[in-house]
Amino acid sequence: MKKSLLIAWKDFTIRVKDRKGFVTLLLTPLLLTAILGFALNSVMGGEGGFPETKVGVFVSDDDDLAEAFVSDVLPTIVFVKIKESKSEEELRELLTEGKVDVGILFPKEWSSGVNQGILKSVTLLEKPDQRTKTAVIESMLKSYSEQVQIHAVTTLTVMNDLSASVTASTSEINMKQVASEIQLELQSISGGELKEASIGEKNVGSMQYYAAAMAVMFLMFNMTLGAKSFLQERTTETLKRLSMTPTGKASILLGKFLGTLFFSFIQFIVFFGATSTFFKVDWGSNLYQVITVGFCYSFAVSGLSMTIAAFVKEEKTTDVISSIGIQILAILGGSMLPIYLFPEGLKTIASVTPNKWALTSFLDIMSGTTWSELFPAISILLLLGFITLALGTWKLKTN
Repeated sequence: MKKSLLIAWKDFTIRVKDRKGFVTLLLTPLLLTAILGFALNSVMGGEGGFPETKVGVFVSDDDDLAEAFVSDVLPTIVFVKIKESKSEEELRELLTEGKVDVGILFPKEWSSGVNQGILKSVTLLEKPDQRTKTAVIESMLKSYSEQVQIHAVTTLTVMNDLSASVTASTSEINMKQVASEIQLELQSISGGELKEASIGEKNVGSMQYYAAAMAVMFLMFNMTLGAKSFLQERTTETLKRLSMTPTGKASILLGKFLGTLFFSFIQFIVFFGATSTFFKVDWGSNLYQVITVGFCYSFAVSGLSMTIAAFVKEEKTTDVISSIGIQILAILGGSMLPIYLFPEGLKTIASVTPNKWALTSFLDIMSGTTWSELFPAISILLLLGFITLALGTWKLKTN
């Protein structure tokens, strides 16, 4: 273990002394954080979080579920201001005049088919420069619609089974009361899902978002840096000479892994301190959560560097991965464009990227979350690190 730590320390000091690497992995992400954070401040919200969103609503008839969305769900979101319209024409006029940012138009008998799990399409009216706000409201409406459909179908299924059992018995049951109690129970189980608690106790501003986004993106570069360091030492036969010493292969490989892990984690700590000090970025109230996620992500990145080193034979290939592959991962993982703006299919694809799990974890911490909610992401990052480390080590030892 001592020899592994010496190898790790050697790799760490080489990277720290690399001025070009210092600029790339620390100053560049700080600069991009400042540029993107300030540039998108008015779109994503500043220190107060997401900007105020004026929502115009028109319900074509007395639809109870549509009215519930307007009166019970929308008011729970602090940045939403509601303006009800008396007609579709009035709603469109309010949007044109800029008095509302987003318009919601519920059709007649919107929820008439809800017992069959069917809801009519709702028309969302948007302004070209308010796409982000529209996407947030659309996401809320979709979540509410899905919840309503699940409740309705579940209640209907239970009531049908109950009706069949009542027919075969002599007992009398107040079916209307039972249906009401079932609905209340379902609401208590899923209650609060559409409230702002779904994004934490606080909103995340643009500077916070891009601080986390740039952190996870630039930590990914250590995947290729670690692999490239390994390939360089293989080319110069440094590894061959080292393997001739009493140092075993396992110690050498562990040392290379630890060197990448140390550098990645220290890079994150320095970036965290710099953004907190110079940009006043609020990373959340629980420092231990931030450090834990940062370490687990560094662990995953370091494991991936070993796998790349094991399967890539030339340094030029690592350069391609660094310039193109990491950019693709950054886009999919939400470092360029906020994840909540992604289509559903792209959100699913994004879940296979490690940086997505790290980014969403940091955002959850910033808005306020619990350890239990962070556990899935932490487990995935650690598992990815162990698997890629084991795979890379096995392949390298067999080479």
